[in-house]
Amino acid sequence: MNTHLSFACDYMEGTHPAILQKLVETNLEKTGGYGLDPYCDAAKEKIKAACGCPEGEVFFLVGGTQTNATVIDALLKSYQGVIAAEIGHVSVHEAGAIEADGHKVLTLPHDNGKISADQVRGLLDGFYNDANHDHMVMPGMVYISHPTEYGTLYTLEELTELSNVCHENHIPLYMDGARLAYALACSENQLTLADIARLCDIFYIGGTKCGALFGEAVVIPKPGLIPHFFTIIKQHGALLAKGRLLGIQFDTLFTDSLYEKVGAPAIQAADQIRKTLKEQNFSLCFGSPTNQVFCIVDDALMTRLEKQVEFGFWEKYDDTHTVIRFATSWATTKEDVDALCNLLCNL
Repeated sequence: MNTHLSFACDYMEGTHPAILQKLVETNLEKTGGYGLDPYCDAAKEKIKAACGCPEGEVFFLVGGTQTNATVIDALLKSYQGVIAAEIGHVSVHEAGAIEADGHKVLTLPHDNGKISADQVRGLLDGFYNDANHDHMVMPGMVYISHPTEYGTLYTLEELTELSNVCHENHIPLYMDGARLAYALACSENQLTLADIARLCDIFYIGGTKCGALFGEAVVIPKPGLIPHFFTIIKQHGALLAKGRLLGIQFDTLFTDSLYEKVGAPAIQAADQIRKTLKEQNFSLCFGSPTNQVFCIVDDALMTRLEKQVEFGFWEKYDDTHTVIRFATSWATTKEDVDALCNLLCNL
């Protein structure tokens, strides 16, 4: 067993005890496959109610990259690309999955992980005002994540403005919610599930990083945005035969508002780590208020630190310093956080 403290990422543990208990209780039941079962039906209704879109559609997929690739390919025409921040997950950490489906990621500079409506408008205007635009990749949708790759959050005003510019230009706005539970649990968050459903054309509610064993729930607030999406999911090899495993997990997460509460321990843990880092005069990066804590460390100190704790390498800051990340999760313990903070105080 690894004796290191582990803060490398937020999906290292298994699943929330309530989900595990329900999986055990239902283990020998026989249900229909491919999500056509009572648990998926119940989960869909609870998700639609939580999002305030009773007429919407919900689909369950296994993982985030799979979900992004399937949704983006389904939304775009063959000649279109997706607008995203240059550090967006689809731009950097999905091994070219979007490009492998034949769509270019059209990147924009970011402000602490976020892109703005003005940037999107500028890119669209630049495309349509170019006399050669018929020879170019047409921007066909906008991708954002909340929280962003830097753990930052869109404000209600920022999301409203993005939604407006997308609707003005008749392109869909898609939100990656891989860590959405950690946004909902953060005191600085302004967006409710209902706000997201009202302002985004499509989004997904992350399970893999937010208490589930695996799984993401794609929400389409207004039905019909993607005709035959069930078949498209199947075509992408993304339709789980034992779909009830996804339904049980999301049915549990959306019982008694568990999903909106499950991220709270991660935020508390991250806040304690941030406080300790500040007290020890570490330089924090990006202003992340969620479960990802980024700081700049001297490379020699980083070498000492990694002998006792697992963390994420993020990027080089300069020749002698590196940006590293501590990630907390729904299952992070007070004991581990105290141990990490004690270590940081005694380096």
